[in-house]
Amino acid sequence: MAAPSGFKQTLFTQFARVGKALSNANRLVLLEYIAQGERSVEELARLSGLSIANASQHLQQLRHAGLVSNRKAGLNVFYRLSGTDVIALLDALRRVAQRHLDEVEQLIDTYLRVKDQLEPVPREELLSRARDGLVTVLDVRPPEEYAAGHLPGAINIPLEQLEERLDELGPERQIVAYCRGPHCILAFDAVARLRQQGRDARRLEDGYPEWLEAGLPVERGSQGS
Repeated sequence: MAAPSGFKQTLFTQFARVGKALSNANRLVLLEYIAQGERSVEELARLSGLSIANASQHLQQLRHAGLVSNRKAGLNVFYRLSGTDVIALLDALRRVAQRHLDEVEQLIDTYLRVKDQLEPVPREELLSRARDGLVTVLDVRPPEEYAAGHLPGAINIPLEQLEERLDELGPERQIVAYCRGPHCILAFDAVARLRQQGRDARRLEDGYPEWLEAGLPVERGSQGS
């Protein structure tokens, strides 16, 4: 059956709703936080530095574009990604921008690669080495993000506690650190600090959301629970 007149324009208009939702830096920041696990509006406002009203408006834009869903619990509203394919969409956006925008490469060189110029560890390699007991996997995100989901066997030490809890990381294994994503500065800082302490440390190539989207095994719950 032939498509009705104007079908393509109407279809692409719907596609453009997703692009419009992604065209704001604050909304991309909110999506990165939501990708770590379900969050309340108040938590997202605090993490992103936005007012509750402003964060709520951005979240409504993301919901109308189908990128997030929400639920109410009493007076609180919680947001989560509508699917792991949203993580793949964000990863594609990052890769295209990094490949084709010189400004992105300059920012990465200035603020990230200066802390760690070694090649990161690929996901499958880390999974294999962790199963063989050859590495210590270090999650440097906040405890609530770790509890919402983390790599199997990962030890959670938030970045600000790293020096005082260094003894929890055995000196005999290489340490592989990860955080919220490939451009999350927490993992870069963790690796730099560990190397200053004489430890053998590297980064995972990306972060927890990308690991989840790849269908690799994850664990949930607080450390030691």
